[in-house]
Amino acid sequence: MFEIWETSEPARLISDAGSLKVALEKVDTMCRLRHDQAVAQVGERSDEGYHFEIRDRDGRALARLTYVPDTSRAYQSVVVEELRGEEAGG
Repeated sequence: MFEIWETSEPARLISDAGSLKVALEKVDTMCRLRHDQAVAQVGERSDEGYHFEIRDRDGRALARLTYVPDTSRAYQSVVVEELRGEEAGG
C-alpha cells in the first residue's frame, strides 16, 4: 500500500494506491492537472512548484517530486517509461 501526498502547504493526502506503478500514475495525473490549471489560469499558481511524495504504509517517503508547470508547451509526463516498468516495444 502506498499513499500519495501533496506536500505543498498545507500538506494533504491525495490518494492511496496498491502498487508503485499506480502511485506513479496518480502523481503524473496530479501534475497534468496542475499544468492544465496553470494554462487556464485557474486557482493560485505556485512559483515554487508543487511538491508530491509517495509514502509507504509506515509513512516513510519513498519518492519526492517538485513539479513546476511550463505553460509555454504541452504537458509532458513526469514519469519516464523505466519507472512505469514497461519494456521497449511492449
